Amino acid sequence: MNKEQLRNIAKAMVEKGKGILAADESTPTCGKRFDSIGVESTEINRNTYRDLLFTTNGMEEFISGVILFDETLRQSTISDSTPFPQYLSGKGVIPGIKVDKGAKELAAHSREKVTEGLDGLNERMSEYYQLGARFAKWRAVITIGEGIPSETCIHVNAHALGRYAAICQKAGIVPIVEPEVLMDGDHSIEICHEVSRNMFTKVFEDLDKQSVYLEGIVLKPNMIVSGLECNEQAGPEEVADRTVECLKETVPEDVPGCAFLSGGQSNENATANLNMMNVKHGDSLPWNLTFSYGRALQASTLQTWGGKSSNILSAQDAFYRRAKFNGMATIGAYSEELELVTV
Repeated sequence: MNKEQLRNIAKAMVEKGKGILAADESTPTCGKRFDSIGVESTEINRNTYRDLLFTTNGMEEFISGVILFDETLRQSTISDSTPFPQYLSGKGVIPGIKVDKGAKELAAHSREKVTEGLDGLNERMSEYYQLGARFAKWRAVITIGEGIPSETCIHVNAHALGRYAAICQKAGIVPIVEPEVLMDGDHSIEICHEVSRNMFTKVFEDLDKQSVYLEGIVLKPNMIVSGLECNEQAGPEEVADRTVECLKETVPEDVPGCAFLSGGQSNENATANLNMMNVKHGDSLPWNLTFSYGRALQASTLQTWGGKSSNILSAQDAFYRRAKFNGMATIGAYSEELELVTV
């Protein structure tokens, strides 16, 4: 394990003013996104769309790294066939790779899931490093409901995150550790806080047991928010306060940064909540607070593109705009009034 290399990469991933683009949608998930705009999910269309994102002029001003899917890691730019990892690195953007095999039903716990993908991960990590990946992502999924999450679900997912992180670091790859407590349900923000605190605590216990180097990881947590179907939806100030409180309760100071997932929030809410955290608490925290968004960075881009080459420049403008707004949120400089300014 090269600790200095891991530490430097992790710090660069959570640099102030920048965040991580999650462009690691699996082929079925990408198909659903394309269905929503009436575009067939072929390999060339997926390649064209990812090329649109990565070749956006100036995206590197606000994007520190990009999480790729296995297919995308092996694809190239449309204009000159430069492999995406090489192209991104040339812009100062760190290439990463999603390595988990998805959340599957947890045996004897029908309403809960465990993320799979540890088998053969050592060998895959070696190949991904050779292909240019310098960080990876593994997502655990925790559902809130009647009687769940169970201790078993929290335990097995935390253990898997620990094993994955240790394997990453052995290969010279920085692990993004993503324990996602889902927004789905009618639970209160208080319940989200309680479950998230329990999950994050268990994750760091397992990372410690498995000798994971904390200065060489990035945490990708959910924000502490109300369930999507909850009658009382917390505003940005409460989300900011509760999220920071939960992090202070659970995240060691050695961790360089937290890159939040958007988790089903609207584009605007994801940006406003991150901004409020940095406005109220950013200067007093041991870790940088930034973003690792998928839909919250891409939704407007996808709609603007619509599969038409004539719309590529407009779609890139939409992507640059959201990347800029979220970059501003990492330093507490975003304002919701910016959403009203037309480009």
